[in-house]
Amino acid sequence: MTLDWHWKSAREIRDAVQSGAVSALDVTEAYLRRIDAVEDKVDAYTQRWNDTARSMATKVDEKVRRGETAGPLAGVPVALKELLCTRTGKTTCASKMLENFRSPYDATVVRRLEEADAVFLGKVNMDEFAMGSSTENSAIKPTRNPWNLRCVPGGSSGGSAAAVSAGECALSLGSDTGGSIRQPACLCGCVGIKPTYGRVSRYGLVAFASSLDQVGPLTRTVEDAALTLNVICGRDAMDATSADLPVPDFTAALTGDIRGLRIGLPKEYFTDALSDQMREKIEAAIEVFRDHGATIVDVSLPCSEYAIAVYYIICTAEASANLARFDGVRYGFRHPEAKTMQEMYVMSKSAAFGPEVRRRIMLGTYVLSSGYYDAYYLKAQKVRRLIKKDFDAAFEQCDVIAGPTSPTPSFEFGAKSDNPLEMYLSDIYTISVNLATLPGMSVPCGLTEAGLPVGLQLMARPFEEETLLRAAHFYEQNRGFDMGRPPVA
Repeated sequence: MTLDWHWKSAREIRDAVQSGAVSALDVTEAYLRRIDAVEDKVDAYTQRWNDTARSMATKVDEKVRRGETAGPLAGVPVALKELLCTRTGKTTCASKMLENFRSPYDATVVRRLEEADAVFLGKVNMDEFAMGSSTENSAIKPTRNPWNLRCVPGGSSGGSAAAVSAGECALSLGSDTGGSIRQPACLCGCVGIKPTYGRVSRYGLVAFASSLDQVGPLTRTVEDAALTLNVICGRDAMDATSADLPVPDFTAALTGDIRGLRIGLPKEYFTDALSDQMREKIEAAIEVFRDHGATIVDVSLPCSEYAIAVYYIICTAEASANLARFDGVRYGFRHPEAKTMQEMYVMSKSAAFGPEVRRRIMLGTYVLSSGYYDAYYLKAQKVRRLIKKDFDAAFEQCDVIAGPTSPTPSFEFGAKSDNPLEMYLSDIYTISVNLATLPGMSVPCGLTEAGLPVGLQLMARPFEEETLLRAAHFYEQNRGFDMGRPPVA
């Protein structure tokens, strides 16, 4: 068949493969050709698993030929973020520290995708150890935004977002610690959802900040996000933090009806920090909900002004502990010129960790040190609880909170790399969701005059992804325009 399978949704591909209208191998070959055509421009992939992809697709086709029911993601080509452990290939976290690390096991989410008959195309780029908002911190290479190759794709799941946006995979898995799924989804014009903390197993996710990290999908459509959540969510005995709750059929929430839905607008998200071009698109998106029967209410999240400070105390503290294991003894790069144990630790970490990772390790070590723990880390944890209480109070007035995903559209390479504080502000609207352990997602809501995507962020109560998806799907179906395809197409 000559259809452009690389622009089809995951659901369309799944249905066609299950029905026998197309073979999983034909779809896979179409994606491999697509990657060949655009990868030198986008640079999303760090590893390409062509043989693995063909083998997985062939197994799906054999299942269909035998008359067996293929899985819920049958033949769907998937890209995996570099920090998800896989027995196939390497798991580098886009760092020199792990440039040769091979995992002896698959992450739970990877195993569940394979059991659902997905096809793995390879791994995609990210900021080193997920620390960044532009994918410029990758030790491998920068990834470019398909909408403007001079601009960043966002981060840290920039490779995931760019690959979906450029038609190099049907969906991708990313991770979100402070916005690392939603912000690149916004900047690359795709859908990205961070589930509630505990909804998806973190087993096999190389940890950045263990109380904040969550795995989620980046997709072309809200329906595809729901399909993927059906597969990856659920209790996992290998992850004590995974919630022992039943997993609903998330696609059943896509009713197309939002009558009676209460949508809250936090006044703190519509300040001068939000650029005019982003504000215009967000406000237009809110009007779509209002015009179709949703109730719009004003809410307040007063402690959100402290979210950046709280986040960078807590996440760096947790990162300094998590990354201590990469010492050149048990894991990671070992400097060949080190002569003593002390030299090995210092020289190996200095050479193998990038500047941003070193910065965060030092900050995290500082806030946990004697004499500063109470002044910084303990205080940050107290304010984190206040942020959660703000959301609890807001959700007494509404069912969904809406606002911008990012204060600005994508920016050119180097525009913020010399100013870490300015880069950190890229996540000003997303990090509170992680601190409060809520589900949140970004949905495309238009393009700026320069042709760069804008994303609408939606947030819901813990474990109410169904409400989130219901609202997002309604908007997607009623926004009145098509996002089109990026210029790289």
